[in-house]
Amino acid sequence: MPLSLPIPLSLPEIISNANKFANDWKDEKKERAEAQTFWNEFFKVFGLDRRRWATFEEPAKRLNGKGKGFIDLFWKGTLIVEHKSAGKDLHAAFEQAVDYFQDLKESEIPKYIIVTDFARIRLYDWDKKTEAVRFNLEDFSQHVESFRFLYGFPNPSFEPEDPANIKAAELMGELHDSLAESGYVGTQLEVFLVRILFILFADDTQIWAKNLFQDYIRNKTNEDGTDTGDQIAKVFRVLDTPPESRLTHLDETLQDLSYINGGLFKEHYYSPDFNSKMRETLLKCCRFDWSNISPSIFGSLFQHVMNT
Repeated sequence: MPLSLPIPLSLPEIISNANKFANDWKDEKKERAEAQTFWNEFFKVFGLDRRRWATFEEPAKRLNGKGKGFIDLFWKGTLIVEHKSAGKDLHAAFEQAVDYFQDLKESEIPKYIIVTDFARIRLYDWDKKTEAVRFNLEDFSQHVESFRFLYGFPNPSFEPEDPANIKAAELMGELHDSLAESGYVGTQLEVFLVRILFILFADDTQIWAKNLFQDYIRNKTNEDGTDTGDQIAKVFRVLDTPPESRLTHLDETLQDLSYINGGLFKEHYYSPDFNSKMRETLLKCCRFDWSNISPSIFGSLFQHVMNT
């Protein structure tokens, strides 16, 4: 049965989630008993499934003969977390996190460090060797923008020189230009590209069967592109429809698309008219492996494409 999957959250939704999170955890003090639940729910504040990105209790050696330890939470190349019980020394927790770096590959060294005792949270930017922000849990909602690396708004983690990001931006830029040249511009173009970007990522990350959208476009649309826009519009409608509400005789390939709740595909816009070249540009985008592109940089990627 298709999964119901949330789309990337808006900033107001994240702020609302942060307020609820702070209220739910305001009285917690026991690190070992509840720390992992704390971080599962922390990731959900930003619309992320922790299991997809980070692991708990990752074994790692410590400096100065301190033996082997366990990283409380580890997201390779992005984040390391040390979580202590209420009232513990957070500076010592920071030093403990840094201790683990010697046992990591260069590509695994995180850009950010978070230390917390539930009530207090400190975020460090390791690239800049500075403390980015410190706050009490009750003020979490006032600092969510410090965690831009966790969600898809203009984002310092987007590195244009990364080969995968360069290729992704080039492909989306080519699709953008071909649509704009046909007269498909403005808000409808922006919404269309965001939707396509989400679908391309879903096609490569097991949100549904791999390459399902790619195969549908290749096999179920005319080579001259004349019906491609209409078929994409149908895909959008299906993604916005729960499985139990879909038409009985809907193409079985489309039946296998997951229901995407949250409104990304809800608003109706006229689809662009394609020709054969535009259809091939879309298929070229489909053939790229979008699983190498983190959803946390999608906002920056999209902004980069639109500003190019």
